[in-house]
Amino acid sequence: MSRRGGKSSGPEPYDFRRPTKLSREHIRTLQIAYETFARQYATLLTTSLRAVSSISLISIEQLTYDEYISGLSSPTVVAMFSIEPLPGTAILEFSLSTAMACIDHMLGGPGGPQPQRPLSDIEMPLLHGLIDRTLGELRYAFEGIVALRPQMTTIEYNPQFAQAGAASDAVIVSSFEMRVGTEECVASICLPFGSIFPKLQGERGEGVLTDAQRAAREAAYRNVVAGLEGAPIEVSVRFQPVRMHPADLIGLQPGDVVPLAHTTSTPLAVVTADITFAHAVPGAQGNRMACLVVPSPQPGQRPTAVGQLGMMNRAEETNR
Repeated sequence: MSRRGGKSSGPEPYDFRRPTKLSREHIRTLQIAYETFARQYATLLTTSLRAVSSISLISIEQLTYDEYISGLSSPTVVAMFSIEPLPGTAILEFSLSTAMACIDHMLGGPGGPQPQRPLSDIEMPLLHGLIDRTLGELRYAFEGIVALRPQMTTIEYNPQFAQAGAASDAVIVSSFEMRVGTEECVASICLPFGSIFPKLQGERGEGVLTDAQRAAREAAYRNVVAGLEGAPIEVSVRFQPVRMHPADLIGLQPGDVVPLAHTTSTPLAVVTADITFAHAVPGAQGNRMACLVVPSPQPGQRPTAVGQLGMMNRAEETNR
């Protein structure tokens, strides 16, 4: 039996509080992108550092942000970057000794054992430039999924100081075996799940649906629309607001008169959830108050509601 088959044949723990949402198709899509990134990244390191480098994908997992951060060693290089136009912050992480080896090679050194210390003011711009070119390769690899414009924001050495998300936020973590000369480490890329997952679905999710699944989805959509159309919504007809001092507002007593700034020629606003969706003029229907919906005034048009109110009153007299 192969090693891969033996590993997949055993039981695996499953957390019902956090069901896995990445399907096999989603992981395969990410695998293709990350394998492209690994090849491009290895070529970039080899040509830039003039040292034999290799990058290979190890795994793709769905974790919480707290689980990811807790599994990182300290100190390490945690490069946070934006993934515009998508929301959220992503992380590129690799060991501090590997970063020191890269800088040593860029400065013409042989590599070898490196000190464990923060980067100096001279070394930091060199690492920034290398990471910027690395994010360019990540942008190229993800072109088939989403057109990213990654931009590095900051670098931390302690993972606990990296504020890229809430502890319970779901993230997609990919791990890579990274080798630069004689230096080896496990690098990782952490992407926010909520930003990437809709792009992974896209048209791919529609293509794998069967006819029965598509019919069930359309029936569910019709049921939701029918339910929303029959749901009661609170609607109000409002005058234009009036500005008052807090002292005048507190001192209001029954019988006081508050002058309104609403002119008689201006229609009232028909509002629901603080959104004006129509205009109307007041009137009556029998012994009940009512309003007549009228065309909304266009920008620059002089509002008038007197004639429309007269039409409503005449119509009411005719009904009587």
